[in-house]
Amino acid sequence: MPHLLRLTRDGTTPEVSRPAPERLVSGDPVHTTWNIEDRDGLFCGLWQSTPGAWRVSYSEWEYVRILEGVSVLHEDGQPPVTLRAGDSAVIRPGFTGTWEVLETTLKDYVIRT
Repeated sequence: MPHLLRLTRDGTTPEVSRPAPERLVSGDPVHTTWNIEDRDGLFCGLWQSTPGAWRVSYSEWEYVRILEGVSVLHEDGQPPVTLRAGDSAVIRPGFTGTWEVLETTLKDYVIRT
């Protein structure tokens, strides 16, 4: 097994999903995830969503880098944060609010549970 992995969609079978109906706020977003690594509570890969909005609640820590598109994270009780291609962010455990995709968004991510 190699010790260096590229984050690429090539050769990785994607998982396709939608937000649970009770979390959906607007639109009909489709999520596509290419999981590259899943071990010892660490997950990383690529994730894409078409436009829409849904409620989120984080119990884990996540680093994201937006590769394409525009999303707005609305944390309950805080001003919204717009993330565009080239932006990076850390979402800490306890974040609750809404993830809104304005333009189809592709991100890479690292999640630590």
